[in-house]
Amino acid sequence: MIILNNVVLRRGTKVLLDSASVTLNPGEKVGLVGRNGAGKSTLFALLNGTLHEDGGDFSIPKQWRMAQVAQHMPETEDSATDFVVAGDTRLAEARAALATAEALHAANPDDADAGMALGQAYSDIADAGEHDAVPRAQALIMGLGFKLHELDRPVNSFSGGWRMRLQLARALMCPSDLLLLDEPTNHLDLDALVWLEAWLQKYDGTMLVISHDREFLDAVTNVTVHIEQAKLTRYGGNYSKFEDMRALRMEQQQIAHERQQEKIAHLQKFIDRFKAKASKAKQAQSRVKALARMERVAPLLAEAEFTFSFKEPANLPNPMLSITNASFGYMQEDGSATTILSGVSRGVLAGQRIGILGANGQGKSTFVKTVAHDLPLVSGTVTEGKGLAIGYFAQQELDVLHETSNPLEHMVRLARELGSAAPAARTEQDLRGFLGSFNFSGDMVKQPVGTMSGGEKARLVLAMMVWQRPNLLLLDEPTNHLDLATREALAMALNEFEGTLMLVSHDRALLRTVCDEFWLVGRGEVRDFDGDLDDYQRYLLDESKRLREEAKQANAAEVAASAAAAAPAPAKAAVPMASATAPVATASPATVSTSAAPSVDGRTQRQNDARERQRLAEQSRPLRKELASLDQRMAQANAEKSALEARLASPLPPAEIAEAGKRLKQLGDEIEAMEERWLELSEALEGIGS
Repeated sequence: MIILNNVVLRRGTKVLLDSASVTLNPGEKVGLVGRNGAGKSTLFALLNGTLHEDGGDFSIPKQWRMAQVAQHMPETEDSATDFVVAGDTRLAEARAALATAEALHAANPDDADAGMALGQAYSDIADAGEHDAVPRAQALIMGLGFKLHELDRPVNSFSGGWRMRLQLARALMCPSDLLLLDEPTNHLDLDALVWLEAWLQKYDGTMLVISHDREFLDAVTNVTVHIEQAKLTRYGGNYSKFEDMRALRMEQQQIAHERQQEKIAHLQKFIDRFKAKASKAKQAQSRVKALARMERVAPLLAEAEFTFSFKEPANLPNPMLSITNASFGYMQEDGSATTILSGVSRGVLAGQRIGILGANGQGKSTFVKTVAHDLPLVSGTVTEGKGLAIGYFAQQELDVLHETSNPLEHMVRLARELGSAAPAARTEQDLRGFLGSFNFSGDMVKQPVGTMSGGEKARLVLAMMVWQRPNLLLLDEPTNHLDLATREALAMALNEFEGTLMLVSHDRALLRTVCDEFWLVGRGEVRDFDGDLDDYQRYLLDESKRLREEAKQANAAEVAASAAAAAPAPAKAAVPMASATAPVATASPATVSTSAAPSVDGRTQRQNDARERQRLAEQSRPLRKELASLDQRMAQANAEKSALEARLASPLPPAEIAEAGKRLKQLGDEIEAMEERWLELSEALEGIGS
């Protein structure tokens, strides 16, 4: 188990944990929650050995293997599959040990110890899962949203968000007793997030996860540890249960504090009244001692909650937007356009609250960026209502922020750009006060944006949006770097917003709270989604099955085509001549349908059917022959493998152990290759039969 006993933890001069204690048991799934800056990531650094406690005692089982998502962007030409396979540290160690043992045995073939080491190395690499490492890695990669054709693409060819997904897959690939996940959902869309939840629910080690997604925490955790005022408090249950229990604890603490204050006041009143009277001196002194010994119940010091609101829009044009036969995409460097969505005709009315759903890469951000004027429209028209004022939250905050400018400079620039449309208060002191309401106080208003955390950048974008007094909000993943309290503040502000909202988010709690209709972006179009988020999750599962089936059919067709190309061409069938007395159907070119087929009598139909059966038999014959041969070879290989495993279970000379282990590995590789070919042939035969 993991034990923290009166631990003190500092970052610089700031004390993040002060005499904090908690115990985590093996197999528990723990959600670590607290405000941004409370010390969650610092506690992770203690657990993974990057930091050491400044006081108290900390212990973690030394034999535990630990897995964690690397936070740096991977830079490598390795394929996606190879990169993720390399995350299996146990397999990597076994491969290195085998290479060493093989080299040692090659140099000393008669050395008994070298032979014994080689046999052990072969056994260890089999135990480490060498035979199914690639399928395991590819299942993780595809579960996180990658396509079949991307498995062999170099890591460097993917964008930053997709490379971080590969880092997550690499961490999940690692066999571990302790899994540390710091905001694992930030780069995921909803379908990948649902898959990750299912995977983590089956994970049998101990897990600690930092997340600001309450539905994700509810789905994968059964214990919650709250960091507050430099202390750790453990709650049994997921995030929703934690909220209920914490509210109850806070209420009980406040009641206990108030009762104690009443008791203290009563004791103090007695002391003040009788301390000068000799007859009551002993009783007064006794109450002084009781007062000194009393363990004080602290008053409830709730952390200051962050709240904000959008100003009432100056006007509400209706419709806000009218989109007619529009195509959305982006421009290539050579000036050509790549279209992602086409034929889009939609209207956006005043007061609508639209959630935009769809998998990554389907065009959600492209659609929103185009409406926000960040991308040009490929074709068609987007007509804006008179007086439309857009407030845009970009998925990448630096798309709307300047890295070298500070918050005050951003606000001064924005006030000048808006001119008369801006609120009346424009002095520097007014702008400082406005920024202070978004928790930018003191010197923070002069801090360059490039040095800020993701949460601070997000709050600055929100502040700039509020200042603009928009009537249409376009929000593209606004919660990625917001803590739970700030997400709650955003949800409250959006619910009170009187304008129109279009929201892209994987935060299901936010979507459920603020949206009352959904649009689905996918398959090159934008359409209404008739259902709620639970229906959408079912849709995602069906869509995933459809894509897998398409990939399977494409693979089968490719195998069938290669087999047909290798097979001898069937004899050309003679075409029967028409009888002199048979009627011949004629038609003028103008009346012939391109889909019409000449009528045939029953005999001719049977001849055509027979020729088709012959063609299919000729095409499938080499596949069936190879399949039968594979069945026989797999049976022989499995029998030999079973016999070798039985031999290795009994005492053998070192040289024989090495030889048997080597042969066992060869058989494993051969069986795996034969099984893959067997599946390909079976799918190809199914394709021919259909």
